[in-house]
Formats: sequence, C-alpha cells, structure tokens
Amino acid sequence: MNPHQRLDKYLWCARIAAQRTACAELAASGMVRINRMPTDKPHARVRVGDVLTVPLHARVVVIRVLALAERRGPPAASRALYEQLEGG
Repeated sequence: MNPHQRLDKYLWCARIAAQRTACAELAASGMVRINRMPTDKPHARVRVGDVLTVPLHARVVVIRVLALAERRGPPAASRALYEQLEGG
C-alpha cells in the first residue's frame, strides 16, 4: 500500500462524509487542515500520524490518522482508521 493517500479519498474511507464528492468539496473549501496547515486541495497527501482538523456541520472534529485504506469498508473498519482527539 502507498505510504500516503489523497485527502478526499481518506475522508471518504473514514466515513467523514457519505459521498466522495462531498469529501472532495470539503477538502476544496480550504477549511480542512493537515497538521495545522490549511489546504484547499482534494489531492493533498495524508499519511499515518497526520492530524486532520475537519469542520462538520456546527462543530470541528480533530482526528489522528492511524491507518490508510485501499477501499471504503464497513463502519467498524472505517472507525479504526482514526482516533478522535477533539470535537464531537
């Protein structure tokens, strides 16, 4: 497996949003941060150990990437891809 993954694909595999296009739009909005650095690129690289700050609805979720995925799996497997640090 690659040591990195596209931001939009990672968000989709981790089930942060229901659709891949929604994940790409979220990444393109410029409101997602990777290791405190803002990005507006859906193709930005995400690696194990990165901390993502993601605005979701009326809250901000901060997660640490624990693993990458080749494809989107069931919710239990998706939850194992990250550790929630802050937010709700």
